[in-house]
Formats: sequence, structure tokens, C-alpha cells
Amino acid sequence: MRLLQALFFPPEQPGGVSSMIPYLQERFHSARWEMDMFWLPKRIRDKGQEEPVFHTFDWHEYAHSPIVQKYVQTYVDYIWWIRLRIQKPYDLIHAHHPIAGMAMKAVFPQTPLVQTVHSSYERELILNGRIQEGGPEHRFLSSLYRELEYVSEQLLTVSQSFAEYMSPYIERPQDIEIIRNGFDEKRFKPVPHENKVPQLITVCRLVPAKGLDILLLACAELKRKGYDYVLHIIGDGPSREELESMAKELGIYQETIFYGYTLHPEEFMPFFDIFVLPSRAEAFGSVFAEAALSCLALVGSEVGGIAEQIEDGVNGLLVPSEDPQALSEALEKVISDPQYRYELARTAWDKAKNQYSLSKSVLELKKLYLKYGTPADN
Repeated sequence: MRLLQALFFPPEQPGGVSSMIPYLQERFHSARWEMDMFWLPKRIRDKGQEEPVFHTFDWHEYAHSPIVQKYVQTYVDYIWWIRLRIQKPYDLIHAHHPIAGMAMKAVFPQTPLVQTVHSSYERELILNGRIQEGGPEHRFLSSLYRELEYVSEQLLTVSQSFAEYMSPYIERPQDIEIIRNGFDEKRFKPVPHENKVPQLITVCRLVPAKGLDILLLACAELKRKGYDYVLHIIGDGPSREELESMAKELGIYQETIFYGYTLHPEEFMPFFDIFVLPSRAEAFGSVFAEAALSCLALVGSEVGGIAEQIEDGVNGLLVPSEDPQALSEALEKVISDPQYRYELARTAWDKAKNQYSLSKSVLELKKLYLKYGTPADN
């Protein structure tokens, strides 16, 4: 079967898609399966000229918004790039971004499309202060879920909580299937280590949606109480300068290291002790599974897919979002008790290996592809 994985960003970009899709090719490499990847290069801008078609709503109602205009232009750019670059047919397309799925279906209307929705762009924009809830951009972006349902043979997402989030926007929420991201266990190599000072790590894009302001407030409280620690922040984004200034104002800049973007943080993640990320929203939270496979203790906010991965007090600690005091108290527990920290980390590692293995995801995907794929030689 000839498969195409349609991405939006290049596969080396951080995020849930990059944690799984590039590693699928090796698992599908056989006489029975042939898999390619496709994405839109960053240099492609303002190339598409054709009028976009949406089957389930009139996008012109929102056309006055610059954000909507940019989104639609990117959509037609993707169509332009497909027409230019794809010369051979595929038996099935699996898209991992709304733009990728809609564009592929526009060019190849007869090819079965499986669409995974990995996250909510509109929710991120709201949390990051870019758009208003209920505004034209929010209404446009949330309308895309129904459009994706219309053009797809199967709509997928990565967590039960995100399936529930999408449900009000589509006609058949009961048909959504959940296939969680899978992780290649060979990438993660927990190592025995003994850090005299507990090492905290977080990995994310530096935007308000990730709640790093809450983390810095919690760490300031830890320092006030006399706890030693080092906080390692891996990632970059528009909030970096503001967060660095906040760390200085709180008096914790010496305890905080800003690394910027790092391509493969899982290579050195096992040498830390505690992974912490108080996101304000998270469809799945792939980085928690990656941290668990690195055998770190997990501390996260009780939102979205994070709360599906962590059972509070069993394989990590959950705290309410927007609550630096609760986060500080949770961190205090794992900083002050190394044995408890180890027990949480070990249990998290066991669960992640059992539930989020790439082998499990591959098996589920193969069943799905055989259900909808139509090999030309059959």
C-alpha cells in the first residue's frame, strides 16, 4: 500500500507530530508498505492563487481578519506546492494538520483521507492573547473541524479530552477515533545518576499557553522556603525575553537556565530529575510521555491530555492550572523526597512503555489503513 504522511511543519520541528511520524517509516518499510512524507517548506509564501473551497461554511464571513487571510493563503500555497511536487498516486493519505488534510483532498478528491487533529490552534491563539474567544478568527478556526469531518474518511485525535473538545463542532462526534502518539523506545535511555541538587526540566515553546509564568512563581516560592534546585528551560518563542525578565525580578535567574531551541532534548533529558510543565491547555502533551520514557518524575497541570497520562500520586503529580502555590507544593514533595521521586518516575516509565509505544501505534494505524486504503493493484 502506498501511503503519504502529510505534515505541515518539517518533521524535525518540535511537537507531537515530530515525536512519532518520522519514526513510522522504518516500521512500515516492507514489500507490503511504502510510505512517504510531505510538508510545506517555510520559503513557500504567497504562491497559491486559486480560490479556496470550503464545503461546510462560507469563509468570506471572516475574510476581513488578517489572521484568517494568512491561514487561507497558506492553505492555497499548500495546494500549489502539492500540484507542483507530487507526481505519483497514493492509496491513502494520512494528514496531521488541517491545512494539509484539506489541501490534499482538494488535489486528490478520490484518495481516502485519514485526518489526525493533534492540537487546537484557536485555543492556543486565545491563551496567547492573539485572538478573542468568540471572535471571527475563533469562529473560522473552529469551523474547520466540521470541514475536516466532511473531507475525511476518518477523523482521529490523540486524547479523549480533545475528542470531547472537538465534539460540539462536528456532526458525528461518536465516530472520532483516538490513536495516541507512539514513541520509539530506542530513543530513550534512562541512566542511573545522582544529582546533589535536584534538576528540574521543562521543554516547550515559550508562549503564554504553556504556563511558564506559573512555573517561575512556583520556583520563587521554593527558593523562599530554602530549597535548592536548578530549573532548565528548553525551547524558544515570543515569551522568552519576558520570562527572563520575570526570573530576574523574582530573584531566581541564577537558578534558571534558558537554553533556547534544542533539536533532540531526549538525548540528555535522562540526566535530570523532575519534568514539570503547568500548561494552560494540552491536547496530549507528548513531552510528558517522552519525560516518562526518560524515567523522570512528572509534575503537570490537570488539563487535557496531561491528566490522561498522569494518575496523581501514582506516576506523577497533578495540580490545578493557574495555581503557583499548588505547583510549588507539588515540586516540594518530589524535591524533598528522592525515594518518592524515584517511585513516581519508575511507575511513569512503566506506563509509558506499555501505553505509548510506537509498536502499539503502528499496529493501530495498520488496521486503520487497511480499512480505508484501496491499493491500485488489488
